Amino acid sequence: MKSTKSAKRVERAILGIVAVFVLVVATTLVVRSRMARVEPTGPEVTGAALRIKKAEIEEETHGVRWRLTADQALRFEDEARTHLRKVSVSVMERDRSWTIVGDEGDLYEKSKNVEIRQNVVLTSSDGLRLETSVLRWQGQERRIWTDVPVRLSREGAVVNGTSLEVRMGDEVTTLQGRVRATFTRGRL
Repeated sequence: MKSTKSAKRVERAILGIVAVFVLVVATTLVVRSRMARVEPTGPEVTGAALRIKKAEIEEETHGVRWRLTADQALRFEDEARTHLRKVSVSVMERDRSWTIVGDEGDLYEKSKNVEIRQNVVLTSSDGLRLETSVLRWQGQERRIWTDVPVRLSREGAVVNGTSLEVRMGDEVTTLQGRVRATFTRGRL
């Protein structure tokens, strides 16, 4: 008789543990479903005529090949502008190349000008690194420029300025404003 009573107690204990487990799992699922982020079911209201995920544009002009990629592109017909998110531009010339990345930007269709903003970093094949918050490309003038603070670094040298202009055709670079240069000893 004792063995029957102890067996029933074990069965009740197991049943109780299973019931508590089911209750905990059900409560967790209900709480998580109420806290879950709800994704919109329809398209985001942006006014964009076209939305492209994983956009890629490649072109060659004047012996320079460039490739622009973005995680997302929003095309605004009335402005002839494409807004880009998570932008990367690779530029390849005969003897050098560079890559520019940024969080967002705009490509202007008529002029082929590009503006990249937020966490902009340019790296070149010769070791140059440029950091700024806005970088613009004017295709007609072959000009890269910014009117916000910029930091250039290469092999132990760091130069900070308040604006930058690079004229590719003339191979002229101008760093303006309060310019500060730091050189690490033994690296030059």
